[in-house]
Amino acid sequence: MADMRFMHLADLHIGKKVNEFSMLEDQKHILGQVLDLAHDKKVDGVLIAGDIYDKTVPSVEAVTLFDSFLTKLSEDDIPVYMISGNHDSVERVSFGARLMRKSKVYMASEYDGTVEMVSVQDDYGVMDIYLLPYLKPAYVRAALGEEAEGIKTYQEAVAYVMGKVKLNRKHRNLLVAHQFVTGAVTCDSEEHSVGGLDQISTDCFEGFDYVALGHLHGAQTVGSDTVRYAGTLLKYSFSEVNHKKGVTIVELQEKGKVTVETYPLKPLHDMRKLRGSYEELTRKMNYDGTDTDDYVQITLTDEEDIFDAVGKLRTIYPNLMKLEY
Repeated sequence: MADMRFMHLADLHIGKKVNEFSMLEDQKHILGQVLDLAHDKKVDGVLIAGDIYDKTVPSVEAVTLFDSFLTKLSEDDIPVYMISGNHDSVERVSFGARLMRKSKVYMASEYDGTVEMVSVQDDYGVMDIYLLPYLKPAYVRAALGEEAEGIKTYQEAVAYVMGKVKLNRKHRNLLVAHQFVTGAVTCDSEEHSVGGLDQISTDCFEGFDYVALGHLHGAQTVGSDTVRYAGTLLKYSFSEVNHKKGVTIVELQEKGKVTVETYPLKPLHDMRKLRGSYEELTRKMNYDGTDTDDYVQITLTDEEDIFDAVGKLRTIYPNLMKLEY
């Protein structure tokens, strides 16, 4: 192989509900597109940077969907490198990790004082892929005992853990992590600590050729083109209506040469905001081109409340999630 091409995914949130609407069918649809793209682009691996599930105890349906996704990647002989996020239970996500390695599915276990690493090789030499599950200061103190008793902040925790990693600077080094990096742009569908206590600096990633991040839902780079959030595959709040969702594919060639491309996805239902009077919005002719099956937030401009507005509007917009005046 001439170079290594990875698909960078994060924040799948399988099993999520948005305004009580289940996203499971939407997720099944979008993961099908991801599988097709992985096959078409002949990727050499898939990086999954945490928040695989939306809950620490996912539903049977969510686990079944993710199992099917991993199985199809394995059948295509595409390795997977994955970590847990703050929404996941690291114990559940990493269950059977040693067995799964035989199928080239590499899952980071609970942090125990070392960061797991997988080495791969291509025409340009060795690449070391480090898998860092979501870290809190308490996790580091629990793993390292007295050695880490002074660690209080997320910055201190991640900096200390990464400082213990002995990078081979001659190799290309790739990190998969799930943290909130200072300077990144947030949206309403994410969870953060009060006062930004969970923020860390990009200085923690010094020496890595590419950092595949999860945690924030908007695709973006932070400080460098090679420190990147993949973003979610779907829109999970109305603060994301203007996000362009897609799949990130990163190519690592010789040391220091990294290229990134993003490929758009077409969701089963888009998410949109509509505004107007009840009369305007109930016309059968859709005046702004919106697919009426999309997930919508409607703001009515009528001065008086409309009786049973939600019920009436849902005859035209069946996936009306939110109504405001």
